[in-house]
Amino acid sequence: MSAEKPRATILETGDPLVIAVEIEIAASPRKIFDLLADPEKHALVDGSRTIQRVLKGPKRLYKGAKFGMAMKVGFPYRITNEVVSFEEDREIAWRHLMKWEWRYQLTPSEDSGTLVREIFDGRPSRSKKWLEITGALERNPKVIAKSLVRLKQVVEGQ
Repeated sequence: MSAEKPRATILETGDPLVIAVEIEIAASPRKIFDLLADPEKHALVDGSRTIQRVLKGPKRLYKGAKFGMAMKVGFPYRITNEVVSFEEDREIAWRHLMKWEWRYQLTPSEDSGTLVREIFDGRPSRSKKWLEITGALERNPKVIAKSLVRLKQVVEGQ
């Protein structure tokens, strides 16, 4: 008999430019936040498999920190992100030159675990057309769900 595979829940946001997905993780907000605040660990939980490695930046992120990543979507490229929200053990968010944001919100749950919500926000984008052309808005819900499942597996040691 095998254990049930973890699943993330895609939420209805009422805005096609905002994608939200959540998952319950059996770990403290601190443990999860420490992983998210370390750009070296981002490739471990990337459901899109586009992050190759960190190129530059601090070992631990903070509000205003910039960190560069080697990426690959068909072809290799580099991107620099800036942390736009950093609330220890509660929320971290970053964006790159196109201005859309990736945000993680951590809420302690009654059973000593943490509800983790990842939000992709395309509203501040410099080019909403680019989001359409690349198919990001259609692809992101599943990719974010995969990322959260990977986060759960890494944090819980599965």
